[in-house]
Amino acid sequence: MAKDLRFAMLLDCYGEFLTAHQQRLTELYYCEDLSLGEIASLLGITRQGVRDGIKRGEQVLLEMEEKLQFAARLTALRESFTLLETLVAEISAAPAADAQIQQKCRAAKETIQNGRALL
Repeated sequence: MAKDLRFAMLLDCYGEFLTAHQQRLTELYYCEDLSLGEIASLLGITRQGVRDGIKRGEQVLLEMEEKLQFAARLTALRESFTLLETLVAEISAAPAADAQIQQKCRAAKETIQNGRALL
C-alpha cells in the first residue's frame, strides 16, 4: 500500500467525519508515518485490521472531498496567494515604481499575509 500524502490534507479537512478508530489509524499511518505493522503492534490489532480501517477511512475522506471540494479549493487559494505574492514582489521591485505604487504593494502584501493566516 503506497502512501498518498493527499490523505494527510484530507484528514485535516474531514477527519472529524471518521470514527475515532479510523481517524487514529489514518493519522498514525499518514501523519506519523508508521507502517501497518508498527500500528498493529502499537494498538494490539492485526496488520489486516489496520489496513482495513485505513482503507475505510480513505474511502470516507475521498467521498467527502468529492462532495465538498474543500481541500481542492484550499489548495487553489494557497496557489493564488503564492502567485499574488510573487507578482506584488515583482511590481514593488520595479525601478520606476513611485511611492504610491510602493504603498499599494505594501498593502497588498499585508492583505496576502492576512489571507494566508486565515487558511
